[in-house]
Amino acid sequence: MPLLNSVYRQREAGKPLVTLDDYRAAGGYQALPKVLAEMDPDDLQYEFMRSGLRGRGGAGFPMGKKASFLPKDSQRPKYVVCNADESEPGTFKDREIMEFNPFQLLEGITLAGYAIGAVRGYIYIRGEYEHQARVLDRAVAEARAAGLLGTGLFKSTFDFDITVYRGAGAYICGEETALLESLEGKRGQPRLKPPFPAVAGLYHSPTLINNVETLAALPPIVEKGADWYAGLGTEKSPGTKIFCVSGHVMRPGNYEIVLGETTLRELIFVHAGGLRPGRRVKAVWVGGSSVPPLGEQHLDTPLDYEALAAAGTMLGSGGCIVMDDSGSVVRTTLRLVTFYRHESCGKCSPCREGTSWMEKLLQRIVDGQAGPDDLEMLKALFGRISGRTLCPLAEGAVGPVRTALELFPDDWADALENGVPVPEPMLPVSS
Repeated sequence: MPLLNSVYRQREAGKPLVTLDDYRAAGGYQALPKVLAEMDPDDLQYEFMRSGLRGRGGAGFPMGKKASFLPKDSQRPKYVVCNADESEPGTFKDREIMEFNPFQLLEGITLAGYAIGAVRGYIYIRGEYEHQARVLDRAVAEARAAGLLGTGLFKSTFDFDITVYRGAGAYICGEETALLESLEGKRGQPRLKPPFPAVAGLYHSPTLINNVETLAALPPIVEKGADWYAGLGTEKSPGTKIFCVSGHVMRPGNYEIVLGETTLRELIFVHAGGLRPGRRVKAVWVGGSSVPPLGEQHLDTPLDYEALAAAGTMLGSGGCIVMDDSGSVVRTTLRLVTFYRHESCGKCSPCREGTSWMEKLLQRIVDGQAGPDDLEMLKALFGRISGRTLCPLAEGAVGPVRTALELFPDDWADALENGVPVPEPMLPVSS
C-alpha cells in the first residue's frame, strides 16, 4: 500500500520515518526530482487526473480535476493548502501520516505546488495536534536545510517553500473556506461561494486545497505511474483508502485497503478483529460521525464511493465507528448532535438554531419526557436546516439523525416509552 505500509514497517522496527535519511532510505524523494527533470506542470496535472485519485477528506472530488480549475493566466501568486484540521469524530489517519511519515506529505505538497505553479504551501493543522505540528516543523526545517524546500529545487527554476500553521481547534475550520479565513488570521467561518478557492482562495489568490491523505498519495503515484494507481480499486473508485476503525472492535486502528475489494464485514471482523464475544453489529458510521449510519444488513457492502452511496451513506473521511448491540443508537445520536451544536460557527441561523432545537428534542427523548409530537417536530426540523446553510455542517448534523430514525424505528419507539438508561462503563478487553 502506498501510504501506511512503509510507516508500519518502520514502526515495527522501532524507527518511524521521522528523519530525512529514514525517508530517503525507504525510497522517498524520488518522485520530485523525476518530475522536475522530465515533466512540465501541465503533464503532472494530467498524471494526477489519469490516476483517478479522489480527495480523501470527505467529498471525494477528483484531485487532478480540482487542480485544473486554477486559472493558468492569473497574475496573482498561487498556493497549496494542506487541510490537516482532522476534526471529524472517528477519524485519526492524518495524524499518523504526519507523525510517522511527515516527509511523504512534504514531498506530496511540493509536487502539487509544481503542478499548479504555486509559490508556497501551507499546512493548516488543528490546535490539538501539537506533537504532530512539532514533528512537521522539524521536518520542514530539515528539508529546507537539505535544499528540498526553498529556491531552485534540484537545480531547477522551481522555488517552493512550506509553512506549518496551527489552528485553534475548531471543527468548522475543516471546511475549506472557513480554513482559509482562519489561515488569514480571521474568525473561522465559511465564505459565500462562488467565488471558489481555485479562483479566489487564500489572500484572494488561486488556491488548491487537499487533505493530508490525498497529498501524501502523490509521491507513489508519480513514482509508480498513474496507470498503476488507477489499476487499484474500481473504475470510479481507484486507489487505496485508509479507514480509521474505532468503537466496539477488538483491534481499533488505521487500515489501508484497496477500494472495492474489501467489504464492511471484512474490515470489521478480519482487519479490526471483530466484536466482543456474543455481540452483534448494530450500527456503523462508515465515513465519520457526519455520515448516515448503516445497520447489520449492510455488512456485505463493498467499501467504495459508489457502493456506499447506493447503501444510503457516504465513504466520507473513512472514520469507521462501530457500535455493537449493547449500544444505544438514540443516545449516540444525541451525543453527535450535541457535538455539532457546539461546533456550529453560528453564522447561519438554520444551523445555529436548528442544531440547538434538535439537541433539546433528543434530550427529551433520552430522558423519557417526550411523546410522538416531539418526534414529529424533530423530523420537521430536517427540512428547515438541510440545504439552507453556507457549509455542510448542518447537513452533517441532520443526515445521521434522519437515517437513524429510518433504520432503527424500534429503538426510537422504546425510547419514547421508556427513555434511555445511562450505559454502564465498558470494561477493557484484550485480544
